[in-house]
Formats: sequence, structure tokens, C-alpha cells
Amino acid sequence: MQKARNPDWLLLRTPSQGYAQAMSEFTPTERTKVRRKPDRGTYNRELIYSILDEAFVCQVGFIADGLPYVVPTNYVRVGDKLFLHGSTASRLMRTLGSGAPFCLNVTLLDGIVLSPTATGHSVNYRSVVVMGKAEQILDSQAKLDAMRDFVEYVIRGRWADVRPPSEQELKGTMVLSVPLVEVSSKVRTGFAVDAGDEYAGSGWTGVIPFKWTAQTPIPDPRGNAATQVPANVAKYSRPQ
Repeated sequence: MQKARNPDWLLLRTPSQGYAQAMSEFTPTERTKVRRKPDRGTYNRELIYSILDEAFVCQVGFIADGLPYVVPTNYVRVGDKLFLHGSTASRLMRTLGSGAPFCLNVTLLDGIVLSPTATGHSVNYRSVVVMGKAEQILDSQAKLDAMRDFVEYVIRGRWADVRPPSEQELKGTMVLSVPLVEVSSKVRTGFAVDAGDEYAGSGWTGVIPFKWTAQTPIPDPRGNAATQVPANVAKYSRPQ
């Protein structure tokens, strides 16, 4: 049986005040230092965690059998770690579980920037890059706890409404822990940066804002028709 956990799931994912004050910035390394447009780079822990907590899918780059791969997957942040999970048969999980180095990226698109010049167009975004190595979570209770964190990250309150993983499902799932040590963020905001005389043309300039919003839920035809759409589904938003 699963042991009781902190009922306030958000507290598990947020550093304590003292920790946040002491570790408010990640230390840039040769691998994470932002070199291209460094004014857009930041190592602020609070900002980086806010991006990670809003995003849903990451891209993981790694080398397997001498070939490069980039694989999308989801994750959850718990304190100063990320957790990844997947099938034990997955090439991604097998490679990362062996301790191989990898790079993980998360990007949120905030807007399309329309410029007066063809080459001046851009996007507003918030992105995070994580470099590191992963460690397998072998303890069965720790794996179950991590699976709960995954479900609650997808939609808060969902764990109580669904069947928990069976022993066989847990055996077939690999859970990896990624310490957040080498991390950086890059953010772009605002309008185009063309010279002022470029704006004499007739083309419209500005920003088309983007925001990820949930649409009306679609019920599964195999589900219980008598079950009403719960508030955490009907009013879904990110971050959770």
C-alpha cells in the first residue's frame, strides 16, 4: 500500500524559502553559458522552474550506438530534480539509465514577431536547457511516488480518480532522476529590432501573441456516461 504523502503536491515541487534564497541562481558552466545574445540568457532558478512547470514536453538529445537522437518525452519537476519515465525497452530510457550524458530542452512559444524585413522576423519564447546524467530509481515505493508526481503534473487531483500502477506495470517502467545542476534559460520578449528607417514600408509590424489554452473536453465513448466532467478537467490550465 502506498504510504501517505504531503497532500499539498505543489510544495513537493517548490524549493523552501531558505533554499530558494541561498540558491537563487544556477552557476553557468562552459556547457550552459549563453553565448549567442547573452543578454537574453538567465540562470535565475525561480524563472527556470516556472518555465519547467508550465511546459509539458521536453526534447532529449543523446547518443546511442554512435548515432545522435532527439526524442520528445514528458517529465515532472520535484524540487531540484526532474523525473523522466518510460518503458524499460525504450532506447531513450536504456541509454539514459546507463548514465550516458544527455541534453534536455523545453521551449514555450509566446509570440510570433513580425518585422519590416524578411530576415528580421523572430519569435518570443522562454526556453530551458539542462545538461546532465540520470540515475535510475530502483526503490519500488520511490517509483510509485514518482508515478504519482507524473500524474499530478499532468492534471492536479487525478491520482485519486484512477487506478494506481500495478506491480507488473511498475516493473515495466523505468524512472530516472535528473539533478538540476547545469541549467540555463533564454528568453526573448518585445518587438522586432530592425533599424528605424526600415519601418517606412506598408507591411504590418508587431507581435502575434500565443497562449496554450485547453479546449472543451471530449468524453471517451467507453467511459461512464453518468460521470460529470470534473472541475480540474473542465477548467484545465497550465501550470498545474
